[in-house]
Amino acid sequence: MIEKNYMQRIVFLITLLNFSLITAQQIDPLLASNVEHQAKWVDSIYGNMTLQQKIGQLFMVDVFSSKEKQHIDRIKKLITEHHIGGIIFSKGGPQRQAKLNNEFQELSQVPLLIGMDAEWGLAMRLDSTYAFPWNMTLGAIQDNKLIEAVGKRIGEHNKRLGVHINFAPDIDINTNPDNPIIGNRAFGEDKENVTLKGMAFARGMQRAGVLACGKHFPGHGDTDQDSHKTLPTINFSAQRIDSIELYPYRRLISDGLASVMVAHLNVPSLESRAGYPSSISQNIVTDILKQRLGFNGLIFTDALNMKGASNFSEPGDIDLAAFLAGNDVLLISEDVSKASTKIEEAYNDGAISEERLAHSVKKILKAKYKVGLHEYCPVEREKLFEELNTPEDDKLYSELIEEAITVVKNQGAILPIKNLDNKKIAYVHMGDDSGLDFLETLQKYTKVDQINASKLDEMITKLKPYNLVIVGLHRSNDNPWKSYKFTDKELVWLYEIARNNNVILDIFVKPYALLDLASTTNLEGVVVSYQNSKYAQEASAQIIFGALKAKGRLPVSAHQDFPVNTFWETSSLKRLGYTLPNRVGINMEKLKKVDTLAQMVIDSAMSPGAQILIARRGKVIYHKAFGKHTYNSKRVKWNDIYDVASLTKILATLPMVMKLEERGKLKMNTRLRVMLPEITGSNKDSLTLITMLSHYARLKPWIPFYLRTLDTVNRLPLKEYYRSKPSKKFGIKIMDNMFLRNDYKDTIFNRIVESDLRQRLEYKYSDLPYYLMKRYIEKEYLESLDMLVQNNFYKSLGANYTTYNPLEKFNKNMIVPSEIDDYFRYQKVHGYVHDMGAAMQNGVGGHAGLFTNANDVAKIMQMYLQKGYYGGRRYLQSKTIDKFNTCYYCEEDNRRGVGFDKPQLDEVGPTCGCVSMTSFGHSGFTGTYTWADPEQELVYVFLSNRTYPTMSNRKLIRTDIRTKIQQAIYDAIEE
Repeated sequence: MIEKNYMQRIVFLITLLNFSLITAQQIDPLLASNVEHQAKWVDSIYGNMTLQQKIGQLFMVDVFSSKEKQHIDRIKKLITEHHIGGIIFSKGGPQRQAKLNNEFQELSQVPLLIGMDAEWGLAMRLDSTYAFPWNMTLGAIQDNKLIEAVGKRIGEHNKRLGVHINFAPDIDINTNPDNPIIGNRAFGEDKENVTLKGMAFARGMQRAGVLACGKHFPGHGDTDQDSHKTLPTINFSAQRIDSIELYPYRRLISDGLASVMVAHLNVPSLESRAGYPSSISQNIVTDILKQRLGFNGLIFTDALNMKGASNFSEPGDIDLAAFLAGNDVLLISEDVSKASTKIEEAYNDGAISEERLAHSVKKILKAKYKVGLHEYCPVEREKLFEELNTPEDDKLYSELIEEAITVVKNQGAILPIKNLDNKKIAYVHMGDDSGLDFLETLQKYTKVDQINASKLDEMITKLKPYNLVIVGLHRSNDNPWKSYKFTDKELVWLYEIARNNNVILDIFVKPYALLDLASTTNLEGVVVSYQNSKYAQEASAQIIFGALKAKGRLPVSAHQDFPVNTFWETSSLKRLGYTLPNRVGINMEKLKKVDTLAQMVIDSAMSPGAQILIARRGKVIYHKAFGKHTYNSKRVKWNDIYDVASLTKILATLPMVMKLEERGKLKMNTRLRVMLPEITGSNKDSLTLITMLSHYARLKPWIPFYLRTLDTVNRLPLKEYYRSKPSKKFGIKIMDNMFLRNDYKDTIFNRIVESDLRQRLEYKYSDLPYYLMKRYIEKEYLESLDMLVQNNFYKSLGANYTTYNPLEKFNKNMIVPSEIDDYFRYQKVHGYVHDMGAAMQNGVGGHAGLFTNANDVAKIMQMYLQKGYYGGRRYLQSKTIDKFNTCYYCEEDNRRGVGFDKPQLDEVGPTCGCVSMTSFGHSGFTGTYTWADPEQELVYVFLSNRTYPTMSNRKLIRTDIRTKIQQAIYDAIEE
């Protein structure tokens, strides 16, 4: 047996040489910037210690801040009687931990080294703290500067809570999909990727002043057993372990890694004694880690109460064996008292020399100095929650998730989804966790119907009308060990859905879920989103619709069709995205003033409710609903739709006019008689497109066409004009039970033609050009305006909430009422256009009649801002946008563009006065407003029903609240 062991050792040493394990010694990673002062402090502390105090420094015990007083008292006793050197905090809360931390430090003669397992942040152990993405998610990211950033931020959180060492990063190479304990905790299976990620993470954390710890040495990635429960065997050759498992350690050690944790593993090729844990193997800890790899930092055992260690020996024996093997810190001893006694006895017996003891204790003291414990300060508990959960954390998290999400299949370039006008999309939910944020974000891009069924055949039948199905697998995001697999039922359903429909599968779990798939042939698109957090769901939907590019690479092999490093980098279609204000240079604290002003709208009864949206640099950064539909009804939701009144001019009529100009059918100086020959000879035949749409054509502001249809005595609708039921002659639906005679459209046109012009040529806002332009557009295209804008713009833009006559498409509960009419229609105006002239045109006016929500308005304004391009399609030429967004009569004191409103030329006008002169927009009578600024790349939308219950309520207008909100937005811009 001795000869066999000797030969094995010789072979092993040759292997080490062959694979370059013998390296130069690591520069001491525990040295502080002031080396001389550090050495004096260490020597001073060490020189004044008793033997028992020195031995006590070797122990780091676990504390649960959530536990009872008896548990806490036991820890205090260990501090005062056994002089323990450190604490590893486990489950609890930050305030409780901070309080205990201060109490424990106060009791200890030598400041305690505080550690935590906070691999993805303090939330790994504590409530009310931040959880960053798991390592598997980070492993998909290509920009390692982001990994360094998350390491730094986690380090800052630890430091704020008084934690000095974080037992992270996990640099196991997870080559075994069935690994029960590592999995998501690993950066992946590619050794180079794991190494680079581990180096970046450790570097960032140590920049924050917190010691990093590489684990689990020599490598826990390729096992299907959990060392918490048993002693796993790593049954590979020394060559394999050297080339795979040890590779990250060599690189991180050379990069200044402060500490290493040794796992409880049975590694026959590195330790000849059968079933002998790596944590107590001198060959593994001292010969390989310290001597061959040249590691000079702190060496921690993994928790000594784990079954992989505790099953091996009696309490105390394992601690002594671990120290003799070369470990410095004995983590979570089962019995500190017994272990201390055994180590002291070994010291007195000469088995442990003073030099050996000093080697570890002085390393521990050096580490304490390096993290600032020579100038210990208690943890400040004020604002602790706020400083551990900041907007900057959300910003970083969202960046990480966006960079990680990976497209692994993209057959026929199905991603990102294009040509929304010919897509009918369904969403099918799988898994036991919510996918609501995913669905709601999908629905912000186009109409997406969630389909539910109790039986498979019912599901297949319901999906028949759809030409694209998005399937989301959503499972718990609470921790990385949660179930991630498809159920057998889900697999059967997925195969059958994919056999009948085009399918994009999006999994919000670790990539190994794809291993359950017998075949991926019928799946056109496959997306790995890694986690089921709100940000992951929102970002994944944005990637599917091309608001974001897919950039991630698969960090592990997830299927025979999807080997490690599989990726498809999808393109951006320049659709609006959704992100946080601080990612586009908006100060989130200052932006809160928008909330205050919006609430003032509700509290002061300026309007029952409102929607407000702000987008910058192509990203929606604020999208909120306030108040109710009416003062005593349901709350406003983001997708509820408003009557936007005169916004119709720039959202419906103007884009069709611009298309006609591009086709050469119109020019700026085209006269009205050319557009509408029937007005030749009238006082309007020489009016031009540019003068009319610049409101510089001497036209009256408006004509109250409805008044002549009312009884002059009682002001009630005359039977000559109206019926309560539709007929061939009375087919224009004004409201429920109110139908106007068909020929009144001609009366409206004739009254406009016959109306007098204003005597003075000056800027005067008028609705009348848009009556005329609607007539011209419909004549030119031989189609109604409502159908024209749907087919040319709204469908492909994904503006599926934008429509005339909304009751034909939407449930009344989604439509915000605009007024209780007591002068014309004598009923609540709900689902019908508020403007009387538009109502008398069957709800479709060139000047009014459009219903939509803030999200859809933003899409159209963003299309204008992007010079006519949106969603992978060019709607209008850049020069066309510029031509219509020009003030041609500014010298005549007329600020207007051609159709677009423009900023004021003096102190009074439609904006806050803080916008650029290239900006443009419009306002609407019902309390609506939208503005876009090319120079700030900003879109602002405000929708309300200030006219409810009566249009005499002018508080919203008198207070200029819409432009005050605009000012607040500009005040919040920081870059």
